[in-house]
Amino acid sequence: MVKRILVPIDGSRTAEHGLAEAIRLARELKEPPHLVVLHIVEPPLAIPDAGVGYDVVTLTQALREHGHALLERARSRCQTAGLSAEIELRDAQGRVGDTVAERARARACDLIVIGTHGRRGANRWVMGSDAEIVARHSSVPVLLVREPRSSE
Repeated sequence: MVKRILVPIDGSRTAEHGLAEAIRLARELKEPPHLVVLHIVEPPLAIPDAGVGYDVVTLTQALREHGHALLERARSRCQTAGLSAEIELRDAQGRVGDTVAERARARACDLIVIGTHGRRGANRWVMGSDAEIVARHSSVPVLLVREPRSSE
């Protein structure tokens, strides 16, 4: 029985598809699970003496504020769908995928639903895949939701 679903979001269309699938799945279950919507803030790179024209502390605060806004919209979508949901904002501790897997354990989630670009080959190697890291390191099942292909 699925009682808690963790749904990581980052503001991308892919993450929106993951959230939509988690909502759809939760509504179809006989006893709808509680959703935990997670946003992880990745700190900006600070390169000393590189002449970078931004303040890392200010930028990090702006990223957190943006994350809170994303989470509030996600919570509203869940509540509109008649589901109980809570939100959580975390700073990345290492790789984002590792932080997602750790939060699923800490929050006693039974399932992780995460959007993925479904990159392959060199694109995956260059861009990396947080979803793949989550799937490899999670102690609970992971549902990977690919963005629907456009009909071109």
